[in-house]
Amino acid sequence: MNRILTGLGIPLEIQAFFNATADLSFYYGDQSELYGESFHIVPSTKNLWFAGTQNATHLIITYSVMEAMAFITFNRHRYPRLEQLAFIAIGNKLHAEQGDWIRQSFPGRKVILVFGKDLVGHVTDIKIAAAIKNIPIRILYKDNEIHIYRNDSLKVFDQELVSLHAFQEAFAIRPRFRTGKPVLSLTFLDQLKHDAER
Repeated sequence: MNRILTGLGIPLEIQAFFNATADLSFYYGDQSELYGESFHIVPSTKNLWFAGTQNATHLIITYSVMEAMAFITFNRHRYPRLEQLAFIAIGNKLHAEQGDWIRQSFPGRKVILVFGKDLVGHVTDIKIAAAIKNIPIRILYKDNEIHIYRNDSLKVFDQELVSLHAFQEAFAIRPRFRTGKPVLSLTFLDQLKHDAER
C-alpha cells in the first residue's frame, strides 16, 4: 500500500497490479517516471513502461503510469478482469520505435488510448493510432487548423473539432480505436487529485 496512492483513492488491488513502490518510481528502461505530492516527472524516452501480459485482450495506452492507474480507478466497473488488460505508458512524446513495438507485439487487440482532453491529447491519439496501423501521416498546425497529410491526401480539421474519431472518419480507418477521456478534468489524474481535495 502506498500512502499517496491511497490518498488519491486508488484501490490496493490496482496498486498491486501496477507494482507501485513506496517511492512511486516507474522504470521505462532508461529513465523513470517519478511521482510525489508536489511533482510528477514523466520521461521523454524511446522506451516504454508496460504492465500486464502479452495475452491481454485489451491494450490501454497512456502517457504515464499514474494516468493509467487513474484511468482504471475511474473505469474499473468496465473492466472487471484485470488479467485481460495490458497497460503501456509512452512518456511525454511518441517515438516511431514505440509504435512499431506496439504494432508487432499486440496485433488484433482492442486498443483504448488515454490522453488529455486538450489539443495535444487529441493529436497524440491520432499519432498513436496511425503508428499502430502503420499509416504514415504528417500533422501540421496552421491558422487554428490541423492539417493531416496521408500520402497525397490532405484533410483539414478545426482545432476545436479534431479528434481520433474525426480522423478515422475522414480517412476511413477501420477497425476503430477507442479513447478514454475524463468528463470533468483535462486528465484522469487531474480528476483524482481534484476529488481527493474535496
